[in-house]
Amino acid sequence: MSDAQTLAFETDCHIFDGCGFPTPGLHSFLFEPLFTVGGIEINKPMLLTTLSTVIVVGFFWAAFRNPKLVPGKLQMVGEAGYDFVRRGVVYETIGKREGEKYVPLMVSLFFFIWIMNLWAIIPIAQFPATAIIAFPAGLAAIVYILWMSLTFKRHGFVGGLKNLTAYDPSLGPVFPMVMFFEFLSNVFIRPFTHAVRLFANMFAGHVLVLIFTIGAWYLLNGIGIAYAAVSFLMVIAMTVFELFIQALQAYVFILLACSYIQGALAESH
Repeated sequence: MSDAQTLAFETDCHIFDGCGFPTPGLHSFLFEPLFTVGGIEINKPMLLTTLSTVIVVGFFWAAFRNPKLVPGKLQMVGEAGYDFVRRGVVYETIGKREGEKYVPLMVSLFFFIWIMNLWAIIPIAQFPATAIIAFPAGLAAIVYILWMSLTFKRHGFVGGLKNLTAYDPSLGPVFPMVMFFEFLSNVFIRPFTHAVRLFANMFAGHVLVLIFTIGAWYLLNGIGIAYAAVSFLMVIAMTVFELFIQALQAYVFILLACSYIQGALAESH
């Protein structure tokens, strides 16, 4: 590493000190193993994902382990969250009759993704696990496998292909082209964008918060203090904005998942 690069990553680097701005980069998303379990190295994103699982399972277990007709505060919060996903997403997209069986999955996905996103603003953690593409890709793969399985289970092999290609001979000369693009969209593009949409938003949000946070520290020297204050205000503004984006991306993920399932169950696509 060159001297310039070394200076750029010094934690005590400030403007007017003759060192470069420590720009966030790939190193901001690479983590050394924290410990090893059974030969498997556990790093920070893996630990945060595991904690997210424990938090979601622990919360709903505590909320519903002893349900009462007149709910307590924890049960009331749990019911509100469960009902939000059930009525606001699943019923509205898939329908009550077909969608009821998918409610537990969508509730789990929503709160799991939301908690993984929330780590970005939690002190010490300060990193959204979904900013690592492997985690959104794994969740999107679960939805994709379910979607494809339901498509061919409901319609059979030939019917499933018709569903995925929007088979409609009445389209005339454009019929083959429509089939090709629908097949391409459903089988390849949609699962890809399903994962990337979540990943890209959380990745970009984390980078922006990093830039303004590091910028506030870097400018904290001499006349730069005034600019550091502005950068710090941007950190606060971006953090508040991230709170909205974190919940929105969890919502969008399950909304798309429900729309894919609805398409798989529909008689015509």
